[in-house]
Amino acid sequence: MTTPDGAPARRGRAAALVVACVLAAALGPAAPARAADPSKVLHITLPDINSLDPQQYNDSPSYDVLRAIYEGLYEYDYLASPARIVPCTAAALPVITDQGRTWTITLKRGIYFTPDPAFGGKRRELVAADYVYALQRWMDPTLRRGGDTWTIDLVVGARAVVDAAKRTGHFDYDAPIAGLRALDRYTLQLKLTDAVYPPIENALTTGALAREVVAAAGGDISTRPVGTGAYMLREWRRGSRVVLVANPDYRPLSFPQTDNPRWAAMARAMAGRTFPQIGEIDIAIMDEDQPRVLEFERGKLDYLRLYTDFATRLLDGKAVRPDLAARGITHIASAEPYTFAFYANMQDPTVGGMDAAHVALRRAIALGTNVDELIRVVFGGQAMVARQLVPPPAAGFDPALQAQPLYDPAAANALLDRLGYNQRDADGLRLAPGGKPLVLVWSLRSGGTSTTLATLIRKDMRTIGLRTDFHMTPFQDVIKELEGGKFALYYGGYGGLPSGYGILMQLDGRAPVAQNASRFASPRYDALMDQFMRTRDPQVQRASAAGMARIAETYVPLQPLVFRLENDFVQPWLEGFAPPAFDTYWKYLDLKADPGSARTPRGSAAERNK
Repeated sequence: MTTPDGAPARRGRAAALVVACVLAAALGPAAPARAADPSKVLHITLPDINSLDPQQYNDSPSYDVLRAIYEGLYEYDYLASPARIVPCTAAALPVITDQGRTWTITLKRGIYFTPDPAFGGKRRELVAADYVYALQRWMDPTLRRGGDTWTIDLVVGARAVVDAAKRTGHFDYDAPIAGLRALDRYTLQLKLTDAVYPPIENALTTGALAREVVAAAGGDISTRPVGTGAYMLREWRRGSRVVLVANPDYRPLSFPQTDNPRWAAMARAMAGRTFPQIGEIDIAIMDEDQPRVLEFERGKLDYLRLYTDFATRLLDGKAVRPDLAARGITHIASAEPYTFAFYANMQDPTVGGMDAAHVALRRAIALGTNVDELIRVVFGGQAMVARQLVPPPAAGFDPALQAQPLYDPAAANALLDRLGYNQRDADGLRLAPGGKPLVLVWSLRSGGTSTTLATLIRKDMRTIGLRTDFHMTPFQDVIKELEGGKFALYYGGYGGLPSGYGILMQLDGRAPVAQNASRFASPRYDALMDQFMRTRDPQVQRASAAGMARIAETYVPLQPLVFRLENDFVQPWLEGFAPPAFDTYWKYLDLKADPGSARTPRGSAAERNK
């Protein structure tokens, strides 16, 4: 998933679209369940979201919201480290036979979708066929994500159906796939061509959806989410607000227990309660970090995740500011499972191509980027140098690899002089080979730290004689341009999976452009990718990932720069919070009684600054 640099994404969008969800009472009977408390409202903030389709999102804010609405067979354990899948709508972990090639999964009974007119006023139970349909959509090459390459090649019989869809532009959801079947109403079976675990585990977390809802919506459910999750959409005003309300038909949950010493005490304290407790989630869409910080200081947000130098505004060194600590506010720092990098479009005439001159240009850009200054100025020290593709929390990261930046402007200048970029214009900036004008155009999301980032890029590139220009646009528009190949250079982050395969797939020549935005292709890289995917041995995975990183450093279709630190700040009245690295866990949070009075603490700095 792509992240919008950790800051709100969309600007200048008033309430252009309002999506309303008709609640259960209006559409039909619901089995009584222990209702969440409607007086408990979780107040948080996110960048704007693009889609609530569980198979067509391509950004982390959308994922955060849709994971509260839709449920996979499995989810990532809230408190486990390293990450592992645990049953969600499945009754147990998969039964894996045939040397890892057959997976049989039994669903829990009595789980129902939230009401929708497509159900004709009746309750609609979740069944195995709904996951067959969801996984077909996960593989559909005609949808936005272009189909998950590894799942397509692993599920027996899927490739033929997918190739037919590529030829016709239509995926036949009625065409049988031998490796994807509902054996009965509550049993799903997958047969695989190879025993490769990470992409299948990830695919089994994709949300189930009812085919009749998709049909009734004309195929576009981006604003009509109907899932089985703990929450349902009440309102979505683009660029302004998203409101979720508790699903009144949701099954009661217990708080996850753990042997992880970091969270064991919290888990014990939360034991005995029935979840979800919170009746409403009010998500404010904010463009900039500054208002988010102010709202948190005023007690208007229950927790806040910050990156870059804005995190330091709430810190005194590595600890939370004393005035905030006196109010009971706590701080949790952790490594983010995203890699932030510069991307080059390998099909762009200025920076793309595998010839020596273009490879030299991209290598010079990498050598000319002062990552230490980037971390100091843009991130306020809240990041680490990245010299490998996989970030620290994910499988494939090697802590033994040297983490020194490439920065060497003298070497960059020498490389450009030697490979045909030695001619200069009247301003002393380099021309392309043959004397043609040379301008490096960077696509950046508007807002956030992009202006500061652009200043540093311009400074670094001028040091090696390169002229720059910047195309700044809202984050969701940047994503569309990346997928359409309408960019030359881009800075952003990608990740969110406990296995490094999601990051590594960005340069897999077989991956769709929703993942391989650089359009890079290398048989050697793909062979190492296969090696990474076909082992569960951590040492082999690290070695394979290191080999892929060396190929990336040689040809520079992307250059990893930093691994950010996540800084979560938590109000004293919020209970059950742990950093959500790989999933959304709002269903396990709780608010102490009468949190509203605590949200505007008397005499606080926030109150004085109103």
